[in-house]
Amino acid sequence: MTIPPEEHAYPFWGYEDLGLFIGAVLPVLAAAALLVRAAGLSSKDARTLVYQFVFYALMLGPLYLVISFRYRRPFWSSLKWTLRFRGTWMLAGPALAVGLILLGAMLRAPSVSSPLENLLSDRRALIFTALFVVFFGPAWEELLFRGFLLPLLTRTLGVWPGIIVTAIPFALLHGAQSQWTWQNLAVIGIAGIAFGFVRCKTGSTIASTAVHGGYNLTLLAGYLLQRSG
Repeated sequence: MTIPPEEHAYPFWGYEDLGLFIGAVLPVLAAAALLVRAAGLSSKDARTLVYQFVFYALMLGPLYLVISFRYRRPFWSSLKWTLRFRGTWMLAGPALAVGLILLGAMLRAPSVSSPLENLLSDRRALIFTALFVVFFGPAWEELLFRGFLLPLLTRTLGVWPGIIVTAIPFALLHGAQSQWTWQNLAVIGIAGIAFGFVRCKTGSTIASTAVHGGYNLTLLAGYLLQRSG
């Protein structure tokens, strides 16, 4: 695989910056918990979704401080949030989803329940849940894993090792909702590898976000169709 020429002098941050970002996780988790508790939501499933949303939103702060405050660099362009790529990569998302559904069936991945499923049964929460699953969640995860972490690892390890290693914490992030079953974690890890490939191939985090969002949208549509049927 070849990477765009600008990647050879990229990234400008290092592992110290990664450590600073990781160090912000526990304080942000606590802050998100306090904010969600103050909101007084009665539904446990709604609290889970809002908590994840608030945590993701607050974690943009430490990421911004590392990129823009410490180095005085533009935030979005530094993380390669750009539309300068060719190809209709979002079409790869549905194909990837179908392929990994089949792989999960071959691996006999157990069916796991998610708090999101209960929210999808509530029409009032359906739109917000869908927006989170298809847009906000993929955008934040791609900014973190493929925008921030992947360039650092590919510079150190090489392209493919960096893509694979980046997919490991990405899969672990979804461990709880997968009930830590190895089959489901393997499927998510392979999805992470695919997103990383798109990011390196195009040089754009928007491209990997489009594939990620298309992947989630296909899974969401499949679940809704199955439930209605």
